[in-house]
Amino acid sequence: MEAKKIPEYFGTMVFNDKVMKERLPKEAYDAVRQAIDKGTQLPLSYAKIVASVMKDWAIEKGATHFTHWFQPMTGITAEKHDSFIEPFGDGEVIMKFSEKSLVKGESDASSFPSGGLRATFEARGYTAWDPTSYAFVKDGSLYIPTAFCAYSGEALDKKTPLLRSMEAFNKQALRILRLFGNTAAKKVTPTVGAEQEYFLIDKSVYEKRMDLVHCGRTLFGARPSKGQELEDHYYGAIKSRISAYMKELDEELWKLGVYAKTKHNEVAPSQHELAPVFTSTNTASDHNQLTMQLMKSVANRHGLVCLLHEKPFASVSGSGKHNNWSISTDTGENLLDPGATPNENAQFLLFLVAVIKAVDEYQDLLRISVASAGNDHRLGATEAPPAIISIYLGEELDGVLRAIEKDETYVGKEKTELKIGVSVLPTIPKDSTDRNRTSPFAFTGNKFEFRMVGSSTNIACPNFIINTIVAEELSQFADRLEKAEDFNLELHELIKETIKNHNRILFSGNNYSKEWEKEAKRRGLLNLKSTVDALVRYTDEKNVKLFEKHRVLSGSEIRSRMEILLENYSNIVHIETLTAVDMARKEITPSIVKYQTFLLNEYKLKKECGLPCSLEEKLIKNLAELSEKFAEILDKTIKDEKAYDSSWNNLKKAKYAKNTLLKDLGELRKYADEMELLTGKEFISIPTYEDILYSVKY
Repeated sequence: MEAKKIPEYFGTMVFNDKVMKERLPKEAYDAVRQAIDKGTQLPLSYAKIVASVMKDWAIEKGATHFTHWFQPMTGITAEKHDSFIEPFGDGEVIMKFSEKSLVKGESDASSFPSGGLRATFEARGYTAWDPTSYAFVKDGSLYIPTAFCAYSGEALDKKTPLLRSMEAFNKQALRILRLFGNTAAKKVTPTVGAEQEYFLIDKSVYEKRMDLVHCGRTLFGARPSKGQELEDHYYGAIKSRISAYMKELDEELWKLGVYAKTKHNEVAPSQHELAPVFTSTNTASDHNQLTMQLMKSVANRHGLVCLLHEKPFASVSGSGKHNNWSISTDTGENLLDPGATPNENAQFLLFLVAVIKAVDEYQDLLRISVASAGNDHRLGATEAPPAIISIYLGEELDGVLRAIEKDETYVGKEKTELKIGVSVLPTIPKDSTDRNRTSPFAFTGNKFEFRMVGSSTNIACPNFIINTIVAEELSQFADRLEKAEDFNLELHELIKETIKNHNRILFSGNNYSKEWEKEAKRRGLLNLKSTVDALVRYTDEKNVKLFEKHRVLSGSEIRSRMEILLENYSNIVHIETLTAVDMARKEITPSIVKYQTFLLNEYKLKKECGLPCSLEEKLIKNLAELSEKFAEILDKTIKDEKAYDSSWNNLKKAKYAKNTLLKDLGELRKYADEMELLTGKEFISIPTYEDILYSVKY
């Protein structure tokens, strides 16, 4: 497709604002805008008009079916497709789409995770149209983004708490803006740009690896002779086959209104990244789900497989999803932009310290928001932040905050005295310092980059938590400032106190270092290294109070999410264990035995001929010792897997998976990988790391 035509086809498969404005009667369009902008309910009379116009538009785009597209707690999206056809007359049909079909749908909720919210026999679940996220046409169906809830009204999805958190954030942020005299802004929206990392490998090697097929990651595999040491893949020239894939992916995303902006090679061999333009958190979440789906389907058309696991290969960098979070008003103001005037800086600093306080007080929730079996392998490795939460602000902002805390003179580009009152706050330059790639939560000019999010994570989860914890701090700030007799005095004291009480969360050094781990412990920061360690804190009293206060999640909804995530963790580790045992028995052991037999025959032949055979003798001995240990740990793994009881409660299963099965997998891999390094390549029955990571040749 020609570059000059991109503006013409961008969003052509989306029932967006432009389409609605052109096709809907003015009254109906205004009603939809009210629903989008103010969260009001769309009257059924207008919903009927919207449904009719939407159907006609979708049919023009080739749609024959419609589906309510939702995000259950499985971690992926779900869809059930119904055709537009309705019987009419004798053996004839008409194309029909009612307002009820648009606004609400019903699905069998018993087959989706509920975490104990409902019994299996309580089957009804309802989908409700989310007008804030535009409908679109894909693969011959009209997709209608929806929330998903139980018959009792409790959330069974990832979208609902995100929408609730955005409402809570908007309410509290507007209170703060009014205190600064801003009456123009009517809505404040958290915005996100989610950078997506992924691996692309040839489909032929993928299909020969049972672990990749079943688990999304390699359970065995010795490191290749060349990995990412030369750093020659990062930002390197894109291979023609990958370039063709990226081109088609961009085109598919652009048609669906996804703001795909940047593409490049990432650090590890076969690793790449796609970054979009910022948009509202809800839209960004839907767009990222679409992006992940299309990455996989487009890859298949190119004879490739897209891997979104956080750590598909042990010896190279894993994949994350850098969640760039900011705040925008409907008047176009970025509330995390330092600004150019003292008054703007005071407002900026208040929002800044709200984030600092939120991250410090709710470290556990942020860790929970990125918790998964896959991400545990990535966090703390040399390409991802550790499990310890901290904030990086940069030299300039660190200096400003230290000066405010101590009522000292701030010396930056200009010497500025910091005293009580808004008028003497300094100008804070944007992008005045380097980035810290090791920081979990880094300020990068006019946004925060949450770098702990895993590649496969639904970003609705970390964002509804960020929205809620910051909304809570803004609520506390507004309560205090609204009662202040002297606003400027109280504002300065509030900012000063917040910095003093929460500066332990600020760290500008190397987050990978052992020294930081010790320092973090001294500061009293949490180090929740595993998903299991983190998830048990979900239902802590302070967290339940937080979510219930802002009506983001009820106590029962929180408990259900914890149960679902614990069960998912244990199921993943259990599947990996079964897969590893299968591979060990059916692929690795036969290969080793075959090679050992070959070596023994060679040894006997040379011995009979009186030829030197020390090499064979040494290999035979080493492999015999390793294979014996491998057999022992395999027996232990089989025994431990049989002891795993699916009737245990989810916490017990998750702890057993973490403390027993994962350790077995690590030991099993250790000996298998050592044997691989000693085995002749023609005897290895599965593709090696060398084969996989360099499977795309051109």
